[in-house]
Amino acid sequence: MRRLGDGYRSCSPAVSGGVGSCWRMMSTTTSAPSQSSKMTSAPTQPASGEENEKGGKLMVSSYWGISKPKVTREDGTDWPWNCFMPWDTYEADLSIDLHKHHVPKTFSDKVAYRTVKLLRKPTDIFFQRRYGCRAMMLETVAAVPGMVGGMLLHLRSLRRFQQSGGWIKALLEEAENERMHLMTMVELVKPKWYERLLVLTVQGVFFNAFFVLYVCSPKLAHRIVGYLEEEAIHSYTEYLKDIENGKIVNVPAPAISIDYWKLPKDATLKDVITVIRADEAHHRDVNHFASDVHYQGKELRDAPAPVGYH
Repeated sequence: MRRLGDGYRSCSPAVSGGVGSCWRMMSTTTSAPSQSSKMTSAPTQPASGEENEKGGKLMVSSYWGISKPKVTREDGTDWPWNCFMPWDTYEADLSIDLHKHHVPKTFSDKVAYRTVKLLRKPTDIFFQRRYGCRAMMLETVAAVPGMVGGMLLHLRSLRRFQQSGGWIKALLEEAENERMHLMTMVELVKPKWYERLLVLTVQGVFFNAFFVLYVCSPKLAHRIVGYLEEEAIHSYTEYLKDIENGKIVNVPAPAISIDYWKLPKDATLKDVITVIRADEAHHRDVNHFASDVHYQGKELRDAPAPVGYH
């Protein structure tokens, strides 16, 4: 990991002329680069060894004809990230209503609401007002539902020979957006060994539990996620209050967050938490909407998917 400003870069750059660890995961893309970036294909080089920072040899193979394109910012400087590209970045919609709440009316809604409230209690006890650690932990969980839902819809689409109505992409976008929240929080809060162990345990339990829940009742699963996002909005609001009151130092924003959300170069932690909270509000709306679709006896593909709706 390389030092960048006051934090660390969470995705190491790809090896020149070859395929980097993150680049391997995104060798194809469906969207064209935005006007704010330029992309040119780097020439393919014969297989060779290249020295890394520790003096060791990195084997680079161009047999498959895959090479990292040269991507630059609008000002001509090299794009430093492999885990996302300029056309994946966006400006958060801060005008979204943060106070919307789905009032539980049906039995299923009440089960979802009570479940989320019950899950919040141990979190409050463990983290108290350590909102940086709380956010880091919760983002490891928040990125799971979109991935599980997108995966199951993908498999259903294959089994039934049907389109998903864009919902596979929408849910996977949500999972990726939540993961970027985590990549940002890791720059700010370094997890301790027992927190890493807790992540492994919670993620293993939550993934399997949510998988079974989504198979049995997608409407309940989406409703639970909607209420989880409402709690996330509350947590980030409290985080902002502590920053404004001086209880948490308003440090400079990590470089990865500045590029991902197109923040000003002098952005601070307060700006980062503000855009993350807006993202959570959008996820709240998407999941409550998805649950409402199921409550109406329809499938998600019958309703327009909010693709690109962060």
